[in-house]
Amino acid sequence: MTTLDQETALERAARKRIKDSHALDGDVDRLTHFYRGWASSYELDVGREEYCGPTVVAELAGTVQTAYLADDRAAIAILDAGCGTGLVGVELERLGFRLIDGIDLSEEMAEQARQTGVYRHVQGNVDLNGLLSDYSSATYDITVCCGVFTLGHIRPDALRELARVTRPNGFIIASTRKSYAEATSFEDEVRSLQDAGVLETTQCLNDGKYIAEEGAHYWVFKVPDRACAETEQQL
Repeated sequence: MTTLDQETALERAARKRIKDSHALDGDVDRLTHFYRGWASSYELDVGREEYCGPTVVAELAGTVQTAYLADDRAAIAILDAGCGTGLVGVELERLGFRLIDGIDLSEEMAEQARQTGVYRHVQGNVDLNGLLSDYSSATYDITVCCGVFTLGHIRPDALRELARVTRPNGFIIASTRKSYAEATSFEDEVRSLQDAGVLETTQCLNDGKYIAEEGAHYWVFKVPDRACAETEQQL
């Protein structure tokens, strides 16, 4: 039986691990080592901190599909970028999505995601700060990214590569912790990509619930059909 003092100690330890993960400066080796040790207790830790980000991101994917994409959710191809242990994938599967691929830097976290049984394919050892060389352009209808636009993890310019693997008129759904949005050039990067015609912001839910200690902004981006845009400009 867990006493109140023990539970409080577990909550403090969980909170410390979460905070420690924000101080890794996007360093591949440090992130890989950290998540290798955290994979087995990750879900318990974030559960103690009322982590609702995966549910919000999955529900947004459901809304986007209903409003803009094909009727059959089972036919929608989704990339879960930074899938971790598969929390978003489980929520997507609950909503009727079936063609879900996952990628994550940590092989140990990726293995946890495989064990959920909801993914078509999961690949570990994928650095979202680099080129997704194993993934063709315009592959996915929706790309979701929850919990990785966080301090110490991936840079704002990773958005460009996520847009590349998302098909024209497809969508990217991403969460950004408030602290990340305030400390990085994320919004500047969004404006730059919009000016370059790489993506369009269709929705931003500011100050939404995310985890007990902090909220997040939830972004929905559309990847424009450049061919259509170029035709319109010519006309």
